[in-house]
Amino acid sequence: MHCPVRFAPFPPERIVGQNEFGIWICDGFPVSAGHSLIIPKRHVGSFFEVSPAEREGLLELLDQAKAAVDAAHRPDGYNIGINDGAAAGQTVPHLHLHLIPRFLSDVADPRGGVRWVIPEKADYWSGR
Repeated sequence: MHCPVRFAPFPPERIVGQNEFGIWICDGFPVSAGHSLIIPKRHVGSFFEVSPAEREGLLELLDQAKAAVDAAHRPDGYNIGINDGAAAGQTVPHLHLHLIPRFLSDVADPRGGVRWVIPEKADYWSGR
């Protein structure tokens, strides 16, 4: 599953999977092997703006992407993320879900996962 892609536009060869509500592509700047994006077809900026049917369709694509990444790369875990709004780091003003495969030893200490978006508050377990 090698996908040398960028964010947009999406020629057919970039699209790994799709349904009525969204498309699945491989991230153009992957942080790990199999890093995928799930993107709604309707232009919408926030996850909180999608309809229940769109949300279900996007999560169906997320499941498909996970199954394919499991088969191709056998990761040990996943981070699933959405940067929703500029304060959350969103740089592309179109909703997209990241499926980021994680592997044992890809970082020295993965505890806290997505909590590291605010590093000073991430470590709640050590008593620092």
